[in-house]
Amino acid sequence: MDIAVNILMTVATAATPLLIAAIGELVAERSGVLNLGVEGMMIMGAVGGFGAGYLTGSPWIGLLAAIALGAVFSLLFAFLTLTIATNQVATGLSLTLLGLGLSGMMGTSFVGLPGERLPNLYIPMVTDLPVVGKLLFGQDPIFYLSIALTAGVAWFLFRTRTGLTLRSIGDSHGSAHALGIHVIRYRYLAVMFGGACAGLAGGHLSLVYTPQWVENMSAGRGWIALALVVFASWRPWRVLIGAYIFGLIWIGQLHVQAIDLQQFAGMPWIVYKPIELLKSVPTQFLSSLPYLATVVVLVLISRNKRLTMMNTPASLGQPFVPDR
Repeated sequence: MDIAVNILMTVATAATPLLIAAIGELVAERSGVLNLGVEGMMIMGAVGGFGAGYLTGSPWIGLLAAIALGAVFSLLFAFLTLTIATNQVATGLSLTLLGLGLSGMMGTSFVGLPGERLPNLYIPMVTDLPVVGKLLFGQDPIFYLSIALTAGVAWFLFRTRTGLTLRSIGDSHGSAHALGIHVIRYRYLAVMFGGACAGLAGGHLSLVYTPQWVENMSAGRGWIALALVVFASWRPWRVLIGAYIFGLIWIGQLHVQAIDLQQFAGMPWIVYKPIELLKSVPTQFLSSLPYLATVVVLVLISRNKRLTMMNTPASLGQPFVPDR
């Protein structure tokens, strides 16, 4: 039971950065902006969070630095796509490449250094409860923030007037502009929120998931977060479910690689053989499972045109230049 609890806690830790980054991107896309630079903003948040945490000795300051760096980095994308009206796809890809290169340069002096880890929550007696204690009351603070962020975004988008305005901009920026809504202002704020979330997700990687700095440590999570938004049909609670499915795949393949067959030698054939078969799968294939799952999900979603178009913001990825 203890092993199962530890695995589930690890799944939650692995799913948290995916969830936070995807929720931020969901808000940006609901406003009609397609930001493919999530990976770049995540890795910048990771290096900024680790660096600030290491230099100050406070992981909390590191998290604030990660959020700020992600938001500032997203402003570059917002300026290029919203003010100058460059192509959003090309600009997002350039932002990712810039983030990967810049983070490698910034993090050179941090490689191999021990990091400051954000401590897990501990409530006397409550956290010590069997099974549910650690799962519900012994996680890192960002785990709880990610759940609150999901609930807050769901409430904001579908229960507030401002959220309705944001969704209307994503569905028809021309009509929203005709009604006197400041489209560019809303989109700037949405993109900055997405950048702050991506930075926080990166900070979680370097301050909680693996408290150290390793070049390219985001390992494609930004792309998975982008796929999660489509997988969830732009619905926050579906993003939560999708993030934990991908987290389970991510951690599951690591545990499969670490299986010791000798522990199962005395078990019945029906148990031993499937485990032996899993163990014989090449580790390279197991490591690619999260990305393979992303491709499979996108292919399955694309087959259902009605489901895809039902919630897709109609103005997604389209540049908007207000009348002069």
